[in-house]
Amino acid sequence: MKFQALLYALSDLFFPRNCIQCGEAVESSCYQYICSACSDQLTLCLPPNCNTCGYPFLGDWVIGKSCPHCTDLDPYFNKGYTLFLSKGVGRQLIHSLKYSNGRFLLKDLKTIIKQLPHLEKIFQNSVLVPVPLHPTKLRERGFNQSLQFANLIHELFKEDTKIAQILTRKKYTQSQTTLSKEKRENNVKNAFELTPKIKLDFNKKYILLDDVFTTGHTLNECSKVLKQSGIQSIELLSIGHG
Repeated sequence: MKFQALLYALSDLFFPRNCIQCGEAVESSCYQYICSACSDQLTLCLPPNCNTCGYPFLGDWVIGKSCPHCTDLDPYFNKGYTLFLSKGVGRQLIHSLKYSNGRFLLKDLKTIIKQLPHLEKIFQNSVLVPVPLHPTKLRERGFNQSLQFANLIHELFKEDTKIAQILTRKKYTQSQTTLSKEKRENNVKNAFELTPKIKLDFNKKYILLDDVFTTGHTLNECSKVLKQSGIQSIELLSIGHG
């Protein structure tokens, strides 16, 4: 361990790590690429949360009432969770991971997950299902960030999880980030299907994984396909929310 610490110290000396949010050197932080000052602005989604989307009940929200982010959603899934709010440094983390080939940030995602112990119980006897990209978009980007997220979860909870790419994106869709709430639903409607000749285990919980939950329509469309295939236990986990 001392030798590894020395390697990290030498690496920081010659190749200093800069914060993805402010650009300053990262020192005395529990994260690799988020400085201490910016990490204080990262809002982790600790309980109590909305049962549907995982958004934390903050301020004067009354626990038990519907979360305003998903009141119009008729969910095909049982429950949703999320790691942090997608604002400020949280938004930058997701953006870097998704659009700047920021797979180096998976180490920081692991650190975040370890700060959310309430998530551990949801992975027991579960199948991790990453939301698929359309083949054209996968070729353009070179990787699926949701699959990378699934690999990370499996690395942390190997005995309880397995990864199954059982969904296919059959429809090339416009990016949801540019669309209104009303257009998001139509954009992903019937965009997914079950991968042909796939085997399902109806005794397990299926957890859909995606980078961000905004209106929830993408994840709900995926849930609908799983529900129609006969799967009864479906939950969601997104990296960010908002």
